[in-house]
Amino acid sequence: SAPSLTTSFLRSSRMSEEVETAFREFAVYGDTSASGSDMTGKNFSKLCKECGVMDGKAVTGTDVDIIFNKVKTKGARTTFAEFQQAMMELCGKRFKGKSPEEALQAVYGLIAGKEPGSVGTTKATKVGGVERLTDTSKYTGSHKECFDESGKGKGLASRQDLADNSGYIGGYKGAGTYDQTH
Repeated sequence: SAPSLTTSFLRSSRMSEEVETAFREFAVYGDTSASGSDMTGKNFSKLCKECGVMDGKAVTGTDVDIIFNKVKTKGARTTFAEFQQAMMELCGKRFKGKSPEEALQAVYGLIAGKEPGSVGTTKATKVGGVERLTDTSKYTGSHKECFDESGKGKGLASRQDLADNSGYIGGYKGAGTYDQTH
């Protein structure tokens, strides 16, 4: 029975490392100044939702928020130790029929190796006619003059209008004849 205990210990140790890695990944998500050593309630909720700890039935968003605020120090973020305490409380709700150890292993199994997803973030799209509109090789008329063969814009040089400061209205037939007649 000694080898199975060692194997079990190694498995739980590796799983614990993977859970801590996931904790750090979610802790820094969306916060460039975060160190990864503590987590906001928003990111804690994101972790619970994306990893399947929060299932909407046994564990709801309200349960997650209550337990998060219960384990952390008032006015602070939750540390990894507090996170583990929160998981111990959540695992009993999420896996009702199992022993506390089995339930915690099951919850850690959901979290281990996970990374925050980018669901709902804005991405640049090229839907419909956008690609056609940005292809400078298909431009016609005066717009064609604004780009070189490679599609790079010529800048201000291609947009400067030549100003006629003669004082005459454009297209006037007798432009430039005043000095001749007077």
